[in-house]
Amino acid sequence: MAQKLCGTNYPVSICFIVVNEFCERFSYYGMRTVLTLYFLTYLHWDKDLSTAVYHAFSSLCYFTPILGALIADSWLGKFKTIIYLSIVYVIGHVVKSVGAIPTVGNTDMHISLSMVGLILIAFGTGGIKPCVAAFGGDQFDEENGSERQKFFSIFYMSINAGSLLSTVITPILRGDVQCFGGDCYALAFGVPAALMVVALVVFTAGSGLYKRTPPQGNILLEVCNCIGFAIKNHWMRSKYSSKRKHWLDWAEEKYSKRLIQEIKMVLRVLLLYIPLPMFWALFDQQGSRWTLQATRMNMAFGNAFIIKPDQMQMLNALLILVFVPVFDLIIYPLVGLCRINITPLRKMATGMIFAALAFVAATIVEVNVVKTVVDPAPVGKCLLQVFNLAEGNVSLKIPGSDVFSEPIRYLQDPSTYETLPASGEELKIQVTFNGIQSECNFTADQQEAYSLIFYSDSTGIHCKQVNDYITKNEDGNPLLRFLNTQPVAGNLTVGSVTFELSSGFSMSSNQTVARGQYPDVSCCLPPDRCSNLDLGLLDFGASYTVVLMEESGIIVAHRMEDVKANNVHVAWQIPQYVLITIGEVMFSITGLEFSYSQAPANMKSVLQAGWLLTVAFGNVIVLIVAEGAGLEQWMEFLLFAGLLLAVFFIFSVMAYFYTYVDPDELDQQYREEDEEDEDVRKKANDVHLKKTGKMTRL
Repeated sequence: MAQKLCGTNYPVSICFIVVNEFCERFSYYGMRTVLTLYFLTYLHWDKDLSTAVYHAFSSLCYFTPILGALIADSWLGKFKTIIYLSIVYVIGHVVKSVGAIPTVGNTDMHISLSMVGLILIAFGTGGIKPCVAAFGGDQFDEENGSERQKFFSIFYMSINAGSLLSTVITPILRGDVQCFGGDCYALAFGVPAALMVVALVVFTAGSGLYKRTPPQGNILLEVCNCIGFAIKNHWMRSKYSSKRKHWLDWAEEKYSKRLIQEIKMVLRVLLLYIPLPMFWALFDQQGSRWTLQATRMNMAFGNAFIIKPDQMQMLNALLILVFVPVFDLIIYPLVGLCRINITPLRKMATGMIFAALAFVAATIVEVNVVKTVVDPAPVGKCLLQVFNLAEGNVSLKIPGSDVFSEPIRYLQDPSTYETLPASGEELKIQVTFNGIQSECNFTADQQEAYSLIFYSDSTGIHCKQVNDYITKNEDGNPLLRFLNTQPVAGNLTVGSVTFELSSGFSMSSNQTVARGQYPDVSCCLPPDRCSNLDLGLLDFGASYTVVLMEESGIIVAHRMEDVKANNVHVAWQIPQYVLITIGEVMFSITGLEFSYSQAPANMKSVLQAGWLLTVAFGNVIVLIVAEGAGLEQWMEFLLFAGLLLAVFFIFSVMAYFYTYVDPDELDQQYREEDEEDEDVRKKANDVHLKKTGKMTRL
C-alpha cells in the first residue's frame, strides 16, 4: 500500500513529482525567457532570424510530445521515459550553457553548441511533457478521484510558480551579473541547467515510492493504424463493394465498431483544432516580438526600480494565477446569471477576440515606439549631422542639396539627421567661417550615417568625417562615444566600461553602458589635467556623443544626443499582456477541458497530442511570417490581429455546427450492447446444447 502524507489521502510520492515539475518548468521557462536576447546580443543575429529560431525551437518542443508518448506507452513506461529523457534534457542544458561562454571556441562553435543544446532540450522537455502529469495521476487509486483532481490543481500551480520565478530571476542573472566583460548568459543558462539536475535527482529519489504501470500499448498508434487501414481498404475495394455511410466504416473488417465510432468522435474534435494554431501564433510572441518591443521602451519605474525587457514575460504567469480564480468564481457565474449559455467553444472563440485585441494594443504601442528610431537612408542616399566645435557660426553649401541652409552655431546640438545623395564619390562642401570660405571633402556610401565635425585653429577651419551608428542598442541600454579634442591620448571609465581616447579630434568607439545617472565621471588626460565630468542621465535606447574640451584649464563634457532616448514607458505593454492572458484563460484552459470532456476514456491522450500539435503549428506560422513577410513591426502585429479575427469567424461557424457528446453515455451504451450480445450468445448456446448436447465456444 502506498504511503500517505500526514492527515491526507495523498501518496507521499506526489511530493517528488510536484517538486520535479516546479524545477523543470523553472528550467525551461528560465532558459527560454532570455533566449531571444541571447540570439540578438550574443550571437549577433538580426531580429527576424532571432524570432524565427526562437519559434522553431518552441515548435519542436510541441512536436516531440508525440514521441515521448509513443516511447512511454509502447516501450519503456512513464517512469523510465521520464528518467532517460530528463538525462537528455540535462545534457542539452549543459551544452547550451557551455555555448554561452565566450572563451569556448569561436562564434561558429557557439552557434553549433547552442543549436545542439536547444535540440536536446526540445526532445527532453517535449518527451516528458505527456508523461509527468499522467504519472502523477497514476499514483492515486481509482476511489480517490477527488484527491486526483486536487493534485492536478497543485500540479498546475507548480508549473506557473516555476514559470513566474524563472522569468523574474534569469533576466537578473543575465543583466545584473557581469561575466566575461558583458551580460552573463552562461550563468542565465547555467542556473536553469542546475534546476534541471535538481529535478532529475528529486524525481529519482522517489523511485522506491512510485506506483508504476507497465506499458499498455499506444492507443495513438492503434488509431493511426485503423485510419490507415480504412483509407487503404476504401481505395482498393470501393469500386467493387457497396457504399458505406462513413469512410472509416471501411475498417470494420479488421477493427471493432466501438473503436471506429470513438475515432469518429475524435476526428470531429480534431477538425475543430484546424484553425487553433493561429491563436498560439500570437500567444507565443510574448517571448520574441514583444520582448524585442520592450528593448525599445523606457523600463525605469522611478529612481529605485528598473525592469528588464525579458522580465515582462512574468506578467503572463502572474496574471494567470490571478485570473483563473477570478473567472471561475466571479466572471463565469455572473455571465451565467444573465442567462447566456457560455459553452466551451464560445469561451474559446471569445478568447481569440481578446488575443486579437492584445495585438491591436501592441500595434498602437509599436507605432509610438518607432518615433524615436532613426530610419536608415533610402537607396542612393545617406544621413548626415554636423557638430560645430569652432568658436563661431559655420555656414555650409552642399552641391545638389539645400540642407543645412541655416548657419550652424557653436556647440549646437544636432536635432535630426539630414538626407543627402550618396554616390561613393568625393563631394566638396563649401564652408564659410568668419567670412572666409574654404572646402571640406566628404565621401559617403549609400544607406550609411555620418557626422561631420568642424573645428578651428590658428590656420583656419577644418572638418573631420566619422561614421555613426544609428541603430538602437538591442538590449535597451544606451550607447556612448567620446570625441577627444585634446592633443594627448588617454582613457576614461564610465561605470564598468573603459573608453580609449586617441589624440587630436578623434572619436572613440561606440560602447554599451548601463542606463543611469553619471554625475561624477573621472577623466584624466596627460600630464595632469583631471576633472570630474557630469554626463547626466544616459537613458534607455539613446546614443550619445560626448565632446571633451578644455575650458579654463579643465576638461569639460558637452553631451549630444545622436539617437533619441526611448520615450514610451514599458508600462504601456501591460494592457496587451492583460488582454492576451484573458484570452489564454478563456481559450487554453477551456480548450483543455473541452478536449478532455469530448474524448472517450481511452482516447484522451490522442486529443492531448492533437492539442499540443496546434501549439507547434502556431509557432511554425510565426517562423514563416518572420522570415518571409518583411513587414514593418507594427504592420506585422496588425496582420496577426487580422488573421486571428478571420480565424475567429471560421471557428465560430464550425462551432455552431458542432454537437456536444457525452463519452460516458457512449461507454454505457457500448456496455449495454455488449451485455445484450452476451445474452444472445448464451441463449444461442443453450439452444445448441439442447439440440446437440454440446457446448459452443463463446
